[in-house]
Amino acid sequence: MTMNSLVTKAAPILLSALRIVSGFLFVEHGMQKWLLFPGDRAARASITTLSGIAGVFELVGGFLLLIGLFTRPVAFVLSGLMAFAYFIAHAPQGFWPLLNRGELAALYCFVFLFLAAAGGGPLSLDRLFRKG
Repeated sequence: MTMNSLVTKAAPILLSALRIVSGFLFVEHGMQKWLLFPGDRAARASITTLSGIAGVFELVGGFLLLIGLFTRPVAFVLSGLMAFAYFIAHAPQGFWPLLNRGELAALYCFVFLFLAAAGGGPLSLDRLFRKG
């Protein structure tokens, strides 16, 4: 078996792994804003702020990505959220993402855009419900 054929066979599982890990990491941001865990955040986010609204998207959208439910539309919305976050909070601080601390928002934006196009992979509730 060649390396190329091995990677080709593994691609669908790796797609699911990318979705699961990205969802898990993203949901942490919402958990920190709304559940004050993990971390040392002093106060719960307010629904009347951009950060609080983003936290709801992070918490709910991250969980939906984690389980692979409504993956394409959720990933598309979260990609837009991260583009918005980048241009509102980071880009005004300077051009370079490393210096304006926007590299995570930019990376999430494009990972979610990829998931919106590729779907959740074989290890997702989307796939389970589509077969049933």
